[in-house]
Formats: sequence, structure tokens, C-alpha cells
Amino acid sequence: MSANKYLGIIFDLDGVLCSTDEYHYEAWKAIAEEIDINNFTPKDNNRQRGVSRMESLEILLEKSERKFTDKEKLILADKKNQRYKELLNNINSFDLSDEVRVALNTLRKAGIKLAIGSSSKNAGLILERLGLGNFFDVVVDGNSITKSKPNPEVFLKAAQMIGLQPSQCLVVEDAISGIEAGTAGGFDTAGIGGVMSYPKTTYPLRDFSQIMNIVFAN
Repeated sequence: MSANKYLGIIFDLDGVLCSTDEYHYEAWKAIAEEIDINNFTPKDNNRQRGVSRMESLEILLEKSERKFTDKEKLILADKKNQRYKELLNNINSFDLSDEVRVALNTLRKAGIKLAIGSSSKNAGLILERLGLGNFFDVVVDGNSITKSKPNPEVFLKAAQMIGLQPSQCLVVEDAISGIEAGTAGGFDTAGIGGVMSYPKTTYPLRDFSQIMNIVFAN
């Protein structure tokens, strides 16, 4: 039986393995200006982290006095995604830090199951751009779930697909919605960035390499 504390790790993608916040913000800001919202800020953008595209749009539309139909909302969300995908062409393998690359390879060589659990519908594209297209055992993203974080569906599905129980997996997140989802699903969580000090975060991570200290703890 393995001595590792966890047999699987489920990573959020944006803000954990790489940062695409700048691209999300630029794309949403373009949509905001198109519909005469001129006060969309990085703070507003931060509220969109970890949630679905349509939920992100609703956060944006809180700043508009206009009422939009469901059809109009779908058009706006699609426009944002097209702009975002154009910006993703700027991503390449150099956006994967050496720290992250070394840690992922070390975990893989140790036989740890590795999965992606992301609300993004562009997870596959981002992974390809990073040079990680076929690296993970399982990729569960916004295309394969019906409920976004803080619902635990994405993590529960990933755990099931790698054949492990939630108690055997560690969820790595950078957003409160992700920590809430992991906790609701019965997972221990590791929090990077702003969720290091969030009360429900099991392990605060000052840097990505600390994951190995957690997983290989005796």
C-alpha cells in the first residue's frame, strides 16, 4: 500500500498551473465597454474566478441598468469567449513555470494520479498551448459538467474517473468557489494565492512545490 498521503491530485487550471486572469479581464472589459459599462474593474473580474462563463456574465451585468434577454446573454458570452480564445494564442509552453513543471513531473513519476478540475470550457486549449495536452490522466472541464463551482461536481467526477475516493485526493485551488467545492465534496484542499488564509483551506501553499511536501508526508 502506498505511503503517500494522497493518491491523486485534482488541479484547477487558471491561477494554479498558469495565469490567464489578464486575458479574462481584457475580454470581459471589451464586452463591458460594448454595452456601455465603463466601470468594470479587476476587483469585479476577481469575483468571476472559478465560476462558469454565464455566471461571470451575470456578475458583469450587475453594473448595467439594461435588461438582457437570454438570447442576448448567450451572444455576449460567446463574444467574450471568442475574444478570450484569440488572446490565448499568446500562451505557450514558457508560461508554465519551471517550478510547476518540475513538481508535476515529480508527482507523475511517483505514480500519483493527476487530474484537471476546471469550470473553464477552454481547458483543453490552454493545456495544449502549455504543452500539457496529453499529460493528465483526466481532464474534467466546463464542457463535461452541469453545475459549476462551488458545486463539487467537477471534482467528484474527476475523482471517479481516476478511480479514487475524495478522501484519497487533494484539490489544488486559487479561488474561494473552488475551495468551497472541494470541501463540499469531501476533499482536502490546498490553496494558492488569495485563498491561502481562507478558513476552509486545508493547506496554505506559499509556492507550488509545497504540494510535494503534503503528498509525500509520512
